[in-house]
Amino acid sequence: MEPTAEQTVQKKSNLRWWILLTVIVGTFLGRMDQTIVNLALPNIISDFRITVSAAGWIATAYILANAIFVPIWGKLGDTIGRKKVYILGFTIFIGGSVLAGLAWNLPSMIVFRVIQAIAGSADYPTAMAILAVTFKEQKERAQALGIWSSSFAAASVFGPLIGGPLIDHFGWRSVFLVNLPIGIVGLLMAIRFINESRSEQNDKPTYFDWWGAMSLGGMLSALVLVLDQGPTWGWLSVGSLICYFLIVVLTGVFIKIEQNVPEPIVDLRFFKIPAFVNTLLNNFVVFMGMMGGLFLLPVFAQTFLGYNATQAGYLFIPMAAALMLAAPIGGALMGKVQTRYVIFASTIVAALGLYLFSFLDPKTTALSLMIPLCVMAFGLGFGMAQRTNVIASVVDQHEIGIASSILALARNVAGAFGIAIFGTLLTNRTKYNVMHINSLSVLNSHLALDIQKYVTLVELKAQIDAYNYVFLISAIIVAVGAFAALTLKLKNERLDIKVHVE
Repeated sequence: MEPTAEQTVQKKSNLRWWILLTVIVGTFLGRMDQTIVNLALPNIISDFRITVSAAGWIATAYILANAIFVPIWGKLGDTIGRKKVYILGFTIFIGGSVLAGLAWNLPSMIVFRVIQAIAGSADYPTAMAILAVTFKEQKERAQALGIWSSSFAAASVFGPLIGGPLIDHFGWRSVFLVNLPIGIVGLLMAIRFINESRSEQNDKPTYFDWWGAMSLGGMLSALVLVLDQGPTWGWLSVGSLICYFLIVVLTGVFIKIEQNVPEPIVDLRFFKIPAFVNTLLNNFVVFMGMMGGLFLLPVFAQTFLGYNATQAGYLFIPMAAALMLAAPIGGALMGKVQTRYVIFASTIVAALGLYLFSFLDPKTTALSLMIPLCVMAFGLGFGMAQRTNVIASVVDQHEIGIASSILALARNVAGAFGIAIFGTLLTNRTKYNVMHINSLSVLNSHLALDIQKYVTLVELKAQIDAYNYVFLISAIIVAVGAFAALTLKLKNERLDIKVHVE
């Protein structure tokens, strides 16, 4: 019996949500892998008998490779087919995970992590493009993109919760090998549910901008490297200065190439679209402030509150719940409230959450940490759908993949900026506070025990005040980023009219 028209429509509707679930599995797995590996580093250091500094290259190599290949995969997805690229990336990621789980020394681990990173970077641009072409109705697309985006934060939270027990019971190799069964499920779902899509301009001769890709890759390598190693090398060291030089030169070369090739890897015309630029700026500032502030929170909890790694991870569970609750609420606001006001309000609420962390002290309770996290996450969550949807809406459909890769790149670089800048800021502020507090204090004793207590108290006060200062600065930065959203100008944004850029 032939299915009725109503049954056919219902089947297609159900398929759309299966596609959303499929890309969520892939995104969750890739993001979780980034967070879960950090927990395993102490065990890897012990097993491989390497220094902490050497082990840092396991993370640095991953970040570098991921940043370089995000725009390349985005362009390839638009060109040869997003399903092909998604499945290819997923398959290589699974293989790289197994190899990393079998690594026998530091060089082999770095190579296998690079393979993982290259493959994992295919997920974001292709997944966003797949959702954008699957959910064609504006409001539904915004809801889907918002729910999908929330999986990033969820993975960041559940990564430590899953990784801790795995490492404790099965060793550090299990955090890589666990990707095999989960990855196979996600791969089979992708093969079954995702439909192939690509650029509508397939009649053009096949061309790939390799020179643009290489110059962009070189520039990003220098940028991420100096952000990651700058605090260790020194921001004015020879290594850092070489990186600055390469960034400037290769950026100029990249722009020149992109202006003169038929199919650029990054369409510079995107940056002539005010809505695209302003949304990108808002994303950059928000993620820089958020990542810069939040990477310090687990350190604070373990250093001053006596939490272990697992207990610190528990603090983020309510945050994930708030984010996943807020994401669909934000999607439901599409068409009811202007996009710029939703993004502005969400960013201000996120800034408020960060501001609440500027009152930390050694007596801070777990609840006092969870509440600001929930406030910040809820703020980010209900504006996430609009941020992602603007990027997908203001460019041609055949360029959604590369546009989304630029968004992913901006977020990654912003996170690296935040961590590097706020880490340096914390160190410098602590030194300043020690000098300042000491200059205002008097010790009326010459006993060694009293002097030791005095030094300890001064250092404690200096460090606590430095944390509060960094969170205050991150809140200000995020609040300033909110005003970029107010400059968004979208034409004909009414309840029943699709958004078009002015």
